[in-house]
Amino acid sequence: MSTNQKTQDVTSKRNRRSFWLLESFRVGISLKGLNGLLETLGGILLLANAQQKLSGFVVLMLDQELSRNPHDFVARHLLHATTQLAGNSRHFAGWYLISHGVVKVVLVIALLRNKLWAYPLMIAAIGVFLCYEAYRFTLTHSSWLILLAAFDVIVLTLTWLEYNEQLAVRRAHA
Repeated sequence: MSTNQKTQDVTSKRNRRSFWLLESFRVGISLKGLNGLLETLGGILLLANAQQKLSGFVVLMLDQELSRNPHDFVARHLLHATTQLAGNSRHFAGWYLISHGVVKVVLVIALLRNKLWAYPLMIAAIGVFLCYEAYRFTLTHSSWLILLAAFDVIVLTLTWLEYNEQLAVRRAHA
């Protein structure tokens, strides 16, 4: 195999790796953006007193179950969770979701537009989210938090790899 063929093989492998990295990055970031939109919408609904409607809906749905079995574990906990979102905790949860969602959406849009400044900010934001998820896990032991954290680690890694790729491309063209 000639030196030229070896160089072409290496270049071809790099191009395939770059393609899959970019596509994985775009999918992960797009999912983060969708998550951010849903969080923002959820926060708006919480602040718009949708919590009262949610509590009413949960009571309506669980009324029959609780009348048959007033000690039903799942029904009691669902009812308790929806009634806990009142007053200041509802406002905190609403504003938390909105701010969390807006940060994600803004950074995702910037990343999809290939703004170099957004990469380190997204890495930092995901790092902060991971710290908070770890803290919440110590309190709740929720398996959902483990899945969310695993997804965040994947997106963080893809963002880091894509950032390095973008830096290399920009250096080569400078």
